[in-house]
Amino acid sequence: MEPMKKQKIDALWAHVHWLGVLAETGSYTAAALRLAVSKAAMSQRIGELEAAAGVPLVRRTTRSVRLTAAGQSLVDSTRGAFEQIERSFAGVRDLADAPSGLLRVTVATALGRQHIAPLVAGFLRTYPELRIELDLSERLSSLVQDGFDLAIRHVASVPETHVAWTLCETRSVLVGSPDYLSRRGTPLRPEELAGHDCLTYLRSQGVPSWSFEPAAGGARVSVGIRGSFSANNSEALREAVLGGLGVALLPDFSARREVAAGRLVPLLSDWRAVSAYGDRLCAIRPYSAHVPKAVQVFVGYLREALKDGFGE
Repeated sequence: MEPMKKQKIDALWAHVHWLGVLAETGSYTAAALRLAVSKAAMSQRIGELEAAAGVPLVRRTTRSVRLTAAGQSLVDSTRGAFEQIERSFAGVRDLADAPSGLLRVTVATALGRQHIAPLVAGFLRTYPELRIELDLSERLSSLVQDGFDLAIRHVASVPETHVAWTLCETRSVLVGSPDYLSRRGTPLRPEELAGHDCLTYLRSQGVPSWSFEPAAGGARVSVGIRGSFSANNSEALREAVLGGLGVALLPDFSARREVAAGRLVPLLSDWRAVSAYGDRLCAIRPYSAHVPKAVQVFVGYLREALKDGFGE
């Protein structure tokens, strides 16, 4: 290969990597955010790569960005090489005495506010070379597409393409306020909930229902419920219950302090709620042969801090 031509191709390796990031994220804005560059720089690099290739690599529409057959072929054929470079570089960085760099973490809003954010200060004092971006959101992000290193979520199962570290066991708690229970009575069996105002976590489903199993073992009972309020945040539900609007299933981390203070009363203690919020709190990331040291130490820190769970 002619020296000048090889030099020109060598200068385009970063461009090819950027094309791969664009393929993963699906938009110039998201790709630029992942690479910490401007959208204009992103567009310019892809344009330069297309000019050098002599064929279109990206098909742009008003709603989306998709790779052409040539662009996808280029990304597919170089993906393994770039993944190996990433693993090798991560391994070299891990040789340092202390982990460093940026760790991007996404966590559900209420859990993040109440229990994860308060742990960050202590963690960063222990590992001062690290930086953390904490995304508080109910949206279940695509970790690869959105560039997150880790998600912290209640889960019942994990996709085969991901790995999960259990941080602690959790449970769902049915609660009501003393005021509401004095007015409407205390349900003793799941079937009685049909006659109560039940405040629900907002999910995309039809008629809401709750399911319970006897703590001592036995058949599952499901009951259709209704109420005047629903929300996609357990803190909002807790405030509605405290206001006397009805009863609700809350994750134990949201109910614990109010139950301990007597402001909320746990109900149906002989029953276990099923498929409400998940029975484990996990740190989740896409599978990879190499786990960065920053991820390892953060997960270890959380596991130690949360080892006793959220029980009363």
